[in-house]
Amino acid sequence: MATVEDVRRLALSLPRTQEHLIRDRVKFRIGGIVYLALSRDESELGFAFPKEERAALVAAEPAKFFLPRASDLRFNWVESHLGALGQDELTELVTEAWRMVVPAKVARAHLDPPAAPPLPPPPSLAELRSSAEVFNGFAGVDRSWLALRTETGSALDLSLAAHRTALHRWLNSWGCRIRYPREGEPDTFGEGLGAWWERHTLPDAPLARLTARDLSRLAAAYEELAALAIGRRSLGPTAASKALYALRPDSVMPWDAAIAQRLYGARDRAAFARHLELGRTWARAALDEGGGLPEADLCAELGRPRVSLAKVLDEHLYVTITYGA
Repeated sequence: MATVEDVRRLALSLPRTQEHLIRDRVKFRIGGIVYLALSRDESELGFAFPKEERAALVAAEPAKFFLPRASDLRFNWVESHLGALGQDELTELVTEAWRMVVPAKVARAHLDPPAAPPLPPPPSLAELRSSAEVFNGFAGVDRSWLALRTETGSALDLSLAAHRTALHRWLNSWGCRIRYPREGEPDTFGEGLGAWWERHTLPDAPLARLTARDLSRLAAAYEELAALAIGRRSLGPTAASKALYALRPDSVMPWDAAIAQRLYGARDRAAFARHLELGRTWARAALDEGGGLPEADLCAELGRPRVSLAKVLDEHLYVTITYGA
């Protein structure tokens, strides 16, 4: 059974969609054109639909669909009982309604994106060692990370306000620019972070041993965290990946915008899942080449004893993609 939240999730995932409350009705539109509208009691959903086809739709499933009021019959529009719609059916109806009102090139770009470029092969240990040398040359490269680990006892627990504050400072030390609350203001970021933490149980296996289910859970947690409201904007993809790394440094290979766009052309949930899959493949290859060395010993041998293999791989991507770009 479809819900209002399902409609909102689907609509807001589509490019250029804006949500508005108009005369006590939630509507979704592109520019000035409405393509979805909920009834005031939110039990009915109206959506853009070719008027020459709607009579057949209503006749085929009258328990789900019905004609709009007489004054709206001139529009490409039909109505439905929201609770009677299944998830797959709702997805198709919302997407097709959006396609009717958005420019064709926008629809093509979203629904038929170009094939992602091939992912790079695993780097050799020699390549990782070379990147580590470059990264070690950056001033104070591990200072803020070691301070965070010391302050939180090497185990971030976001149920603790002090740990949420520590993560806030660490993210800002890496350029995330999350505003600190003024005296007397609520800590919306910290409160949102705490609520997110309660909803997600994160895997803590090393990157090389993550299962498909672990990858899916991390990608879902990433998607919600990236959308976390912090004032007038959301936390965003880069900060979300860095926060997940801080929480699970052995499991998560973070990214930045340059890495995500170069490798995947996107920074959504699916792209992040692919990124973790890439990291898992690379981590396994590095451990295999290392001849059975434990991960910590391998990182030390590569010149990065204070961080995990997931971070060594991220640093290689930073050096070879982001640095100097």
